[in-house]
Amino acid sequence: MERRRFLKSLAAMGVATSLTGTGALTREAHARKKVDFGQVKDVRIDVLSETSWFDNDNLKKHIVDYGGAMTNQYTIPWDWDNAGGYMALITVTELDGKKRKILLDSGWNNDWVDYIYEMNHIPEMLKSGEIEFMVLSHWHLDHYWGIESTLKHNPNITIYAPETYYPEDMKLLKGAHLTAKNKEGKEVHICKNDVPHTGKMVLCKPDGEKDGIYNPMPGVAIKDFDVPILLRVRGENVLYFNVKDKGIVTVTGCCHPGILSLFSYARKNFKGYKPYGCYGGLHITLFETWDPKFDDIIKGVKAFKIQRLACNHCTGWIWAEKAAAAGVPVVKGTNKYKTYAKQSSVATGSNAFLTNGDHIVF
Repeated sequence: MERRRFLKSLAAMGVATSLTGTGALTREAHARKKVDFGQVKDVRIDVLSETSWFDNDNLKKHIVDYGGAMTNQYTIPWDWDNAGGYMALITVTELDGKKRKILLDSGWNNDWVDYIYEMNHIPEMLKSGEIEFMVLSHWHLDHYWGIESTLKHNPNITIYAPETYYPEDMKLLKGAHLTAKNKEGKEVHICKNDVPHTGKMVLCKPDGEKDGIYNPMPGVAIKDFDVPILLRVRGENVLYFNVKDKGIVTVTGCCHPGILSLFSYARKNFKGYKPYGCYGGLHITLFETWDPKFDDIIKGVKAFKIQRLACNHCTGWIWAEKAAAAGVPVVKGTNKYKTYAKQSSVATGSNAFLTNGDHIVF
């Protein structure tokens, strides 16, 4: 498929905007009362892995060669050596000083996820129950297909996931080895899970459990946004934290609804809203190409007066650098793990990303 046809397929699916972080919200036309979901003392986010894949061109080629943006992700024979994964550990300090841990996403390649987990002592935290639950931001391969690496340490863990799953998603969760055919008709391994999930599954809906959100602990809100995404995936969970005396912190996996939409939702719906911080993949210049509309996103983010913006993954290195130069308070990373067995060839210049091994406290 030529690039023009690829981009047309994005538009036809309605995901072109969700790829660039400018997507519009759905189902939010009616007014809601302002929600008070409590407060926390602070939030620490440890970047376990923001390197979901290691070669942009390799990933794009597989998408193009096997049908384009509307293709079912389970029918593409992905290059296993190019697969990494996105995961973050979130530590919430409650007002009384108690610390509680949340896992955000579970990566892609089990070898990579196991490697990252061991480096960060995640297995022990899962086995002991120190990590209380996992939030799956969305069903994309780089956020979900490594689920076995989490479940083998605690198959009974509670998972909050978008309700908009497909049969293959649930098949993998319950235990399966899945393959896809390559151009020669050969079945190629794409993902597996030998440890079925036995715990509670909270399938999140846009209307939420109450007042449009899920409120698993004071000061923590999970919001499901029903938006179309690349590769037949739909819906994304976003985390909001209300930090006492500071304001709202927005935490995303990929930000497919659009970063300005996420900020707008918080402003319209949360009582006493004050903008404070943001962390995650912002899905803007995903493939490191520039469009003038990305300048408008920079202007929009500045207008919200966010005090600290920590980004990585699908944000696009070029956007992070330009945003920082324009005055957005981008938190720089350290590139701490320069000797990783596998390392992205992107994002090695000015440390505009929080990379693997970095952390931020809001």
